[in-house]
Amino acid sequence: MGFIIVYITHKSLSEAKKVCEHLLKRKLIACVNYFPIQSAYWWKGKIDSANEVVSIVKSKKENWNEIKSEIKQIHPYETPCIMKFDVEANEDYEKWINKETK
Repeated sequence: MGFIIVYITHKSLSEAKKVCEHLLKRKLIACVNYFPIQSAYWWKGKIDSANEVVSIVKSKKENWNEIKSEIKQIHPYETPCIMKFDVEANEDYEKWINKETK
């Protein structure tokens, strides 16, 4: 069966919650986990760094395009990181994800 996890970076926990609660309310995702991270990256011709928050959301594969679209509409970053991974888990967990998403 399988499902997807989507890895998204945010400038703060409050911004991450804003984006992910929007996805939860729309039933596009079943759940989210938040992690503080330190990032280093190329931006506008120079190396930059920042403290960020990663959210990892879980959903049905068929929700990918709508999740990506919704994030792009409300995310404050000019170029948000939105990465999809196809995954598998124990059968009960996969059933729960399918039950909790539209």
